Amino acid sequence: MGPVRRRLFGPLVAVACTVGMLGGASAAGAAPILVLGRGGHVVVREDPFLPPVALTPAPSRAPEATDGTRAGTRAVAHPSAGALHATASKAKRKRKPVPQVTIGSTLAKMYHRGKIDRSQYRSYSASANAAIRTAARLKGTRAVELYSVLTNLHDIAVAGEMTPSRLPALFLTLNENREWWSTGPLLADAQRVSFAGSQLVWEYYPGQGIELQVLGSFGEADGLYTGGPTDYPQLMQLMSELIPLAVNRAGGLAWEYYFHFDGGRPPWVSAMAQGTALEALTRAYEASQNPTYLTTAAQALPLFSTAAPAGVRVGTALGARYLQYSFAPGVSIINAFLQSLIGLYDYAQASGSAVAQTLFNAGNAEALAEVPHFNTGAWSLYQPGEEDPLSYHQLVTGFLQELCSRTGASVYCTTAQDFQQDLTTPPVLTLTTHHSRVGIRTYVHFTLSKESHVGIVVSFDGATTFLTSAEFGYGSHAFDIATPRKAGAYTVRMSATDLAGNFSRITGTLNVARAAKRR
Repeated sequence: MGPVRRRLFGPLVAVACTVGMLGGASAAGAAPILVLGRGGHVVVREDPFLPPVALTPAPSRAPEATDGTRAGTRAVAHPSAGALHATASKAKRKRKPVPQVTIGSTLAKMYHRGKIDRSQYRSYSASANAAIRTAARLKGTRAVELYSVLTNLHDIAVAGEMTPSRLPALFLTLNENREWWSTGPLLADAQRVSFAGSQLVWEYYPGQGIELQVLGSFGEADGLYTGGPTDYPQLMQLMSELIPLAVNRAGGLAWEYYFHFDGGRPPWVSAMAQGTALEALTRAYEASQNPTYLTTAAQALPLFSTAAPAGVRVGTALGARYLQYSFAPGVSIINAFLQSLIGLYDYAQASGSAVAQTLFNAGNAEALAEVPHFNTGAWSLYQPGEEDPLSYHQLVTGFLQELCSRTGASVYCTTAQDFQQDLTTPPVLTLTTHHSRVGIRTYVHFTLSKESHVGIVVSFDGATTFLTSAEFGYGSHAFDIATPRKAGAYTVRMSATDLAGNFSRITGTLNVARAAKRR
């Protein structure tokens, strides 16, 4: 599998899910969220409990896919309305036709087998029919987005995964998309939205419609807790909306994602989102002393003991790694792993659960061994070989600080200190090319300690012969400065500005020798 190209949680999403990070405006300022009310009226709400960055984590910053779609989206071939919700074809054939699986036929089967009652069957069928009719009259982007959500629902039904426990989340997604695309404004990529009377956080994924942002919603709950008692009523309302959207998965409860994402087919799950759910449930208990929240959290633990893709666990020699994406067992994202540990730890402490403590211990043993490999000595890595953007560097620093305060483990504490210092330490540039020759194409090689914008100016006898700038990650790189025409000492001036704005410059000499004599 190739690299996951979008930080789901857009450029992700950095959701600070710990007390000092996600909770409160001090984390990163208020984040704008569009709230859709009656008649299509939209207001912009500055949400102090969400960071002003996209809410969805993914690995590397790779270029666009070869089919021209952006990472995190997909090209959608929409089935007809008949294929979405029709009964089997009645055309006469030599052999008995295989019944066509549709949204409607799947709901009918559930009803006839007693898995849903008559009221549920009528309600969900009416929702599907209303969405199909609405999509048929919409045009442009609005039609594309609503048909995309219908297509995802249809595909889930065809795959046999439209189970009774998933119906509330699936049809809430369908209903909210029907309302938004028929009455709301068009959206920018990764725009977060909500609906009047609801605390749930949704996010727009072009070509996928608006999707429930599980991580963002539970992160919002964490923020409401740290906001203090005046925010507890909103916290309880949000949890009352989120808990019924849990589904039966891996022998317990899980909150899933229902859209295609970097090769992942819905429904899929994330350890980061599930860990944040544990944390939010624990905080809801602490705010209310209602033990039901701890009971629900206990039912969310099996996802961490079940191997991917059903669960999020990858067994290791030391214990276990918990995955950001259940569909990508080979992708190691350290911030997601650490946040899942925080959720397990907090729940174990509040509940006394031996199961949660065992799951934490297994992950903690692996994380203690892995964390040093995500430290370049000058910056943090998002995944092996790829540096964090600034928001994710700050995010993982906060997670490490939280684990340091909880466990006292020196690995967490010293790495957090290193990452904190990296925020104010200038990048280190080293010129490694010092000699060339007239008539030879010349590359000025250099090393760089961390991702920066690097500029270069080459001059000879006071006149500039070459200048440019570009973005580079840590490691060894080179500028192609073409072919020197004159022999002598060229002055090379280079500067670097890292992601946090720290600046450094160096000056060196490139000695260009005369062209070799022909024999």
